[in-house]
Amino acid sequence: MKSLRGQLVFFWVLLFAVCVGLGTMMVTLYRSSAGAQVAEGRAQAEQSCRAIAARYAKSVPDPAPAAPQLDLLQVLLQLVLIEAPHIEGGVWQAAGGLVAYAYPTYEGSGVKRDIPVTERPLIIEMSERAARTQQAQTDVVRGAREALIVASCPLASPAHDLAAWTMTRTHAGALAAQSSLRIGLGILTGGVLASGIWLGLILLRGLRHVRRVEAQLSAAGDDAMPVLTRTGVRELDRVIDGFNRYGTRFENTRSRLREAAQQKSRDQRLAALGRMTAGIAHEIRNPIAAMRLKAENALALGPERQGNALRTIVGQIDRLEGLVQSLLALVQPVTLATVPVDLPAWLAERTASVQGRAEVARVELRVIPGAPAEGLFDPIHLARAVDNLLDNALRHAPRGGRVVLSAAHDEDVLRLRVDDDGPGVPESLQPQLFEPFATGRADGTGLGLALAREVALAHGGELRHVPLPQGTRFDLEIPWRTS
Repeated sequence: MKSLRGQLVFFWVLLFAVCVGLGTMMVTLYRSSAGAQVAEGRAQAEQSCRAIAARYAKSVPDPAPAAPQLDLLQVLLQLVLIEAPHIEGGVWQAAGGLVAYAYPTYEGSGVKRDIPVTERPLIIEMSERAARTQQAQTDVVRGAREALIVASCPLASPAHDLAAWTMTRTHAGALAAQSSLRIGLGILTGGVLASGIWLGLILLRGLRHVRRVEAQLSAAGDDAMPVLTRTGVRELDRVIDGFNRYGTRFENTRSRLREAAQQKSRDQRLAALGRMTAGIAHEIRNPIAAMRLKAENALALGPERQGNALRTIVGQIDRLEGLVQSLLALVQPVTLATVPVDLPAWLAERTASVQGRAEVARVELRVIPGAPAEGLFDPIHLARAVDNLLDNALRHAPRGGRVVLSAAHDEDVLRLRVDDDGPGVPESLQPQLFEPFATGRADGTGLGLALAREVALAHGGELRHVPLPQGTRFDLEIPWRTS
């Protein structure tokens, strides 16, 4: 039986049947048990004895005569005991001994008239005690095969020397019931133990399969959806098959998302290419015009003025070289090499790299503690992006202002945040904020935010601008992964 549900249903049906059988057997055994039979026999014997005494007291005059009315007692014995199956009885007198006897429900072939010889001593003892104490007496003698019950009660007599007695025996079925009880309990105990062992095996087997599935899930990488092997248990296999189908759909969807992200990045580059061409021409033409002017002035003037002109020309050449490097970094695809990174130490390196410019600009630069201990990303490319964000914040923060760097993860996103308390981004510039050469400063190229956004997109994330009541916030979000 491979179905876990079928095994459990069958087990519980079996257990329910065992419990019903146990309850039925216990009720049956109780009704036929030795204790119940003895209690019932004792009650019948005592009730019959009291009935004899009560009828005799009503039948004799008051006060009672000294000599017992034996004929009356014999009739009373017959009348009372005829209604009490398996009970015999009689009358005892101190002077005459056992003077009357009756067993009207005797199942033998004739009428039983002889008092059992073996039980005579016990009958006489019980009768003497009842006559002497004037209280009913009962004794139960348990034997190997049966239990003997003798009850005695005093009769009305001036000398207190007269008593009636009744006697009965339990059936041999009580002992047979005890044997059946032991056998039945043994069978039920065995059934319960077997059911418990069976249930334990089912649970162990199920837990073994669950641990194997858990191990396969734990062994899978952070970016990989594992293919789980079937267990042979029908219900678990349905779950595993569903998980594997989901994994296939997930991988296909993730592949399509990657292609869409790459296509989006290419489309954005192509869309900005026209605007970027005009910006490049403008950025290159200005240094060239400045260098031409300086060169012409140096040629027109004497040699003593040529040194300053050459230094100006070298500065413009450096500006053009930085512009070309930024353009190359922007147009070339970003190839990531993700590694586990000590995030607090990495953030400290970022602030240390711009600490000098912050001190010159008299801007407070600090990192908010509480960053995750470790992240998984490309530390070099992401460092370029965060450095550009910090440089942009330092350029716009006022003297005595503040720039804050923080990192936190929310569910599946790692968020690197740079805040400044500068004047903020003009509304007219916000739609083209991340496009190349979109800048609100005369000395800016507008490539820093574009490069930072390219790095975020390459990581599968995004760079967002969040206006603040006083200042600007940039959130660089990438998927949260740990090693």
